[in-house]
Amino acid sequence: MLQITGVSRRFGDVTALSEISLEIRQGEFFALLGPSGCGKTTLLRILAGFEAPDSGTVTLDGEDLLGQAAHRRPVNLMFQSYALFPHMTVAKNVAYGLEREKLPKAEIRERVEEVLEKVGLAAMAKRKPQQLSGGQRQRVALARAIVKRPRLLLLDEPLSALDKKVRAEMQLELKRLQNEVGITFVVVTHDQEEAMSLADRIAVFSAGKVEQVDAPVTLYERPRTPFVADFVGANNLFEGKACADGLSSDGLGVLPGLSDLEEGTSALLAVRPERLRLISLGHGPAEAESAAVAGEEVEAAEAAEAEADAEDTGSSESAVDGEGADDAADTEDAAAAESSGSAAAAGDTEDAVAAEDAESAEDVTAAEKAEDATDVEGTADGEKAEDAEGTADGEDTEDAVAAEGAEGAEGVTAAEKAEDGEVAAGDGDTADAVDPVAGEGVLRGEVADVSFYGGISHISVLVAGLPVPVLVATQGATQVQAGSSVALTWAPEDGVLIPQ
Repeated sequence: MLQITGVSRRFGDVTALSEISLEIRQGEFFALLGPSGCGKTTLLRILAGFEAPDSGTVTLDGEDLLGQAAHRRPVNLMFQSYALFPHMTVAKNVAYGLEREKLPKAEIRERVEEVLEKVGLAAMAKRKPQQLSGGQRQRVALARAIVKRPRLLLLDEPLSALDKKVRAEMQLELKRLQNEVGITFVVVTHDQEEAMSLADRIAVFSAGKVEQVDAPVTLYERPRTPFVADFVGANNLFEGKACADGLSSDGLGVLPGLSDLEEGTSALLAVRPERLRLISLGHGPAEAESAAVAGEEVEAAEAAEAEADAEDTGSSESAVDGEGADDAADTEDAAAAESSGSAAAAGDTEDAVAAEDAESAEDVTAAEKAEDATDVEGTADGEKAEDAEGTADGEDTEDAVAAEGAEGAEGVTAAEKAEDGEVAAGDGDTADAVDPVAGEGVLRGEVADVSFYGGISHISVLVAGLPVPVLVATQGATQVQAGSSVALTWAPEDGVLIPQ
């Protein structure tokens, strides 16, 4: 629909626009995003007819737009200040452009009522601008712009004068109206959140040049220049050279990332804070953090150990196999048989052979355990255990009993996991086992600061060799504390290499 080709504009020694080329499609909500002074408003004024470019062409539906006077162009501009007439009512402000075109009064009245209904101001048609809130005045300016049914509507920082809550409401309102009236919108803004929520596509400007044009998600996830990576969102940036596995950085090793850059090319690696995985190393405050995260597992393990100690009468017990919880029940049955002198084996009386005395009953029980568990580790009368996993030199059976507990302790306890650094501190949940001392692809540092807002925990980590902290974002509240020793890692597909 709108084709901008090689447009440049200079003001003395200052270059506001340098060879700008853009294509804006029919019915699109297009955003010009960039910091103050980057040239985006100058381009908007050229489209509106208030500025003339030094070079370049602009066509609308194939027709030269620059050759038409501003008031003849099928383009309307909504000013940042709204520029409402204070002495006119809402209805008169909206009707002003139609009256200048000398349209029939009946048509003017019909179109004004229609557009006021769309923006939700039908009941305020007779009010003056000073009797309206900021959001309502913004709607009047928008109604005045769209009532003329332009092919192209230009909006210069349309929401900057509104407070945060009203701005969020008007973002949704603008998007709804754009879809409803079918007009192509071009909005100028320096607010990343505003551009991301409104636009179908975004052109990022810097120093009079277009850095990148893409859909919001693509722009956020795959920045193509260092400026875009730094300006849009909050990327962690690492300097180095491209290599087969990502980025080779002096002092940091090889950092994971995907790229088609030639090896040895100077590059930046960009990683979003929410893509980073934070792992506690179990030192200082981090160790307490890991134990707190383990919570119920630690308590269960301690209870199991206490129960095992209480049942230890000094007599020999068969060692519990670490992978079979049923053996613990067999051990209890054997102890009951020993104290009562019963000749029957616990849990399987049909297969048990009646013993003549308590000692033979214990032998039978041990034999049955050997058949059921294939792991005989001791006899009731103090014989030396033959440990199936390598217990050497005939250690006593009591010494071979596993510290994991006689009832229900399965695998490694949560406390042992915390010591091994396998408990993630990022969001308070137990993470997949990760070796935090593995060489490549892992950064180590100390938590400098933790803040919580917007439902997200923002964690700053100081890493040796980096001039600025690494930022980590996790959903929900975190229990990690300042001073904790942590490791950071991420998946290769989450690292974006950008040529410098």
